[in-house]
Amino acid sequence: MESTQIADNLETKTEADVIPENDAKTGDEEKKTEIVDPYAYLKRQDFTSEKFKIEIRGLPKFYGIGELKKLLNVKLKLGSNKIKPPKRGSHWVYVCFRSEEDREEALKAIDGFTWKNKTLSAENANAAPDPLVKRRIANNQQDDNTAKRCKLEDVRTQEEIIKSNATPLCDVPYEEQLKMKQQKARKLLERFGNELATANRSLKPWLDSQKAKFDGLPCQLLDIVSVKDHCDGYRNKCEFTIGINQETKEKAIGFRLGSYVLGNTGVGPIQNLKNIPPRMKEAVSAFEKFVRSSELDVFDPETQSGHWKQLTARYGFVTDQLMLIVGVNPQIGSPQQLTEQQLEDVKQKLRDFFTDGEGKCIKVTSLYFQIIRKKQAGEILPSPEHILGEKYIVEVLSGLKFKISPESFFQINTKTAELLYDNVGNLADLNGETTLLDICCGTGTIGLSLASKCGQVLGLELIEEAVKYAKENAEENKITNCEFFCGKAEEIITSVACKAVHKKVVAVVDPPRAGLHQKAVILLRRLQNIEKMVFLACDAKAALKNFVDLGRPASKTLTGDPYVPIAAVAVDLFPHTNHCELVLCFQRMDPGQLSSNDNK
Repeated sequence: MESTQIADNLETKTEADVIPENDAKTGDEEKKTEIVDPYAYLKRQDFTSEKFKIEIRGLPKFYGIGELKKLLNVKLKLGSNKIKPPKRGSHWVYVCFRSEEDREEALKAIDGFTWKNKTLSAENANAAPDPLVKRRIANNQQDDNTAKRCKLEDVRTQEEIIKSNATPLCDVPYEEQLKMKQQKARKLLERFGNELATANRSLKPWLDSQKAKFDGLPCQLLDIVSVKDHCDGYRNKCEFTIGINQETKEKAIGFRLGSYVLGNTGVGPIQNLKNIPPRMKEAVSAFEKFVRSSELDVFDPETQSGHWKQLTARYGFVTDQLMLIVGVNPQIGSPQQLTEQQLEDVKQKLRDFFTDGEGKCIKVTSLYFQIIRKKQAGEILPSPEHILGEKYIVEVLSGLKFKISPESFFQINTKTAELLYDNVGNLADLNGETTLLDICCGTGTIGLSLASKCGQVLGLELIEEAVKYAKENAEENKITNCEFFCGKAEEIITSVACKAVHKKVVAVVDPPRAGLHQKAVILLRRLQNIEKMVFLACDAKAALKNFVDLGRPASKTLTGDPYVPIAAVAVDLFPHTNHCELVLCFQRMDPGQLSSNDNK
């Protein structure tokens, strides 16, 4: 969740168009006459929605992207692939489709259509240039002095760049890191308090009272929580990119040096990073030798050629079990396409390498093979294929054993996660007469860890395999007061909550980095039997909208009493980085309480 992905298919950009063979030249003269085309990617067979883009103008002054999507995909049934809004406040937008037929249908349906008393216009839009090639052209057009200045901008080594990207605080004393993160949590809460007061004016007297108690904050902020003797080598999962080392020009496994848009597709070494455990570093070094000896090329994001793409490692610190997931692009539909037999040969070579070859010393517990490629509309790519060892690894957390599969969620820092869950339990104020509603439960780590402190646990999770393992984890640990259900939180929260056997219901929410879906927020507001909610945010800034919406006044959409913050604590799951988990405890606020308090 900390890694960055470049949006759209412009990540998969172009190879340069060169001069015809009969005019070809050699050496420096050939380089000077090379023609670089920032639109060459449109000529390739691989899909990009830039080929089928339209521009819609005349939009109303106030509208939401969600509303526009509903208009296009639900009302007009156009099936847009992507919406690309320009700067905030603009009255035009780009919309991409998956085929020429879909684009033509959209042009006919939208042009002249009236929406919110505004007549829309639609026309074909030009594709965006390849950002990497565009930057390359700009660099080639610079004069010598400008080029020298650009080179002086960053003279760091690859190791220094990777360290700065992945662990920007690694040279800051750990006590100072904690102070910085506590201050960051404080500023976020201050902002939340101000936005909540604006969103729900009836809460202002109560918020003013809270701020007087807690030094300007809307709730109590406890001291930051961390495991100071486990701030190095703590990551139990890493996704490594397979590519080219720009300095050595060799095949390499590590982290990207920069983004495609900024013109950098190279891969730098990870051996000096503080947050990666030695076992993972050893696995990377060993597998790098395998890739270098392979006849297959590494994947090139510019030309979309090559096969070796990604290595994911998952590690159990207590059990010392290691899972590796090898990601390959089979290049379906291209001249480089691997046949089924070639793919089987690759899998067998991987088995041989980790059982009898140089990779044997890594002692891989579980090995998977994963196809990584662009999916077509409505397509579901296959899950990773198990090819060697156990189907899962086991980790111990809070004295319980948990099975971890390739796709299941597990907190990135095992030891600190134990403290995280202890604090969740304390904030939730659980007892034997409490039902814990574990939303986005993954493999059940939170609910199972707190099961002994409450009467009932009801977990819900989108990923079917994770729910399967959650049930197995409950059985393995002989925990009988837990049930787990599969489905989207926004679709099954109500039905699952109805299974609560206790009057006191506390929800624990641990959503993805982007936060909860708005429909889930609406349903949580509607469920009046939820007394408290503990929200775990790995990116509190991204979840701020959720926080504010939970506290808005009742309306046609947000029914039920609002939730207000009563306590918060920062937990440092990510030492040496700028990230920190913020745990925020909410309680229902009856509007009648506000009135009675005002009269006192």
